[in-house]
Amino acid sequence: MTPNRILATLLVMALLGAGARSMARAADPGKQPNVVLILADDLGWSDLGCYGADLHETPHLDRLAREGMRFTQAYAMSVCSPTRAMLLTGRHAARLGITVWIEASLQHNRTRPLIDGASRHNLPHSEATLATRLRDAGWFTAMIGKWHLGDAGHFPETHGFDVNIGGSHWGAPHTFWWPYRGSGRFAEYRYVPGLDFGQPGEYLTDRLTDEAIRVADHALDKKQPFFVMLSHHAPHTPIEGKPEHVQHFTAKLRPAFHHQNAVYAAMVKSVDDSVGRVLDHLRARGVEDNTIVIFASDNGGFIGIDRKAGQTVPATNNAPLRSGKGSLYEGGIRVPLLVRWPGITPRGAECSEPVSLADLFPTLTRALAPGASMEGITLDGVDLAPLLKDPAAKLERDPLYFHYPHYYPTTTPASAVRAGDWKLIEYFEDGRTELFNLRNDPAERVELAAREPARVAELRAKLEHWRRDVGAQLPRPNPEYKGKGK
Repeated sequence: MTPNRILATLLVMALLGAGARSMARAADPGKQPNVVLILADDLGWSDLGCYGADLHETPHLDRLAREGMRFTQAYAMSVCSPTRAMLLTGRHAARLGITVWIEASLQHNRTRPLIDGASRHNLPHSEATLATRLRDAGWFTAMIGKWHLGDAGHFPETHGFDVNIGGSHWGAPHTFWWPYRGSGRFAEYRYVPGLDFGQPGEYLTDRLTDEAIRVADHALDKKQPFFVMLSHHAPHTPIEGKPEHVQHFTAKLRPAFHHQNAVYAAMVKSVDDSVGRVLDHLRARGVEDNTIVIFASDNGGFIGIDRKAGQTVPATNNAPLRSGKGSLYEGGIRVPLLVRWPGITPRGAECSEPVSLADLFPTLTRALAPGASMEGITLDGVDLAPLLKDPAAKLERDPLYFHYPHYYPTTTPASAVRAGDWKLIEYFEDGRTELFNLRNDPAERVELAAREPARVAELRAKLEHWRRDVGAQLPRPNPEYKGKGK
């Protein structure tokens, strides 16, 4: 190789390396940005003021939207553990083999026409998580709150987190009030580990926020960049809110509102207050302009009634979207997503490009840990960098796929595919398909399968090919099922 060619090659390599590092350095040259990822549990797409909520009040999240980018078509899986696994690895839940919440992976219901598809109980240690990538690149990593990705041998400490406060294999606490433990709601006695020395009247959402701030301060005092994943249990059941907030929203209720649950509204307010405290603390510590803040929910809003908590109305209403948690209709899988990346995201930007929470892994990894090896890893998420810089940009990606081979009050086992404006849902009990045009009908009121047989065949073929490609586990006929009333 001639000297000139060697020089040219070295110049190209340097430019490529600089491009990979540009997003990490944009906020404050010479400093690696901190990352705060706040994940709500069962929060619906329309539960925030900036997404059209009527009863709920979310001024701090609305502020985050004004200061960053709001995604209007962001998707998760329809229940919690699959989304969390997908978010942390950038790999589809079906490819990971985690398609239902962790406790349910050990349950075997034989009273229905189909036996649920098999689902892993643990996130395998062979999976490289976002925490592992960032820790290896020099970040202090902490998981605060809900983990729900396996037994004690697969807790956050085994997946790249330096600190785990509150994370366990359980998906919901016995109560949101200190000491956060007890029996009666669930088959076993439950508690939230690592939250000792509280006080009567202490509320779980507040305490988790305290811990997240304490961890961030620890890293800042050591002058180390941090990745804090603040994983709230709220507003998941049990539906319990602070009495003063419940009173406020009870007085505000109107019959015309979509949202009719004042206790749930109080829980949403506590999540919003948590976000406000985090944002204010980042500003007080002088790192607001060097911290990426991301907020999302792990699935669509829960539309059931928490009767064990004395509730008489559904927790939430995802209108204008159809259905809720568990379902593959938009109300079950479309979630709020807000990103404030100083120096990258335009203020008050709105992006309507369909994205997945799986996209957060490649986006953050490639920007912050560009030297991390991805050899042999098949990612389903894509880098959102083009959208973060320009919300009108388009991504080159495959269709978005969803797979829930299980029963839930809102659905029977099903898979779905979204390709462009079109969405197909296939149900496994009878092979029935439903087709919707989401551009014209985001509420999925007009079913078009009979009018579009060619499109149904095309999308169904894509869905079948994808399931084979990722090794998706399927439900199977139940030989013990005798039919209703028999």
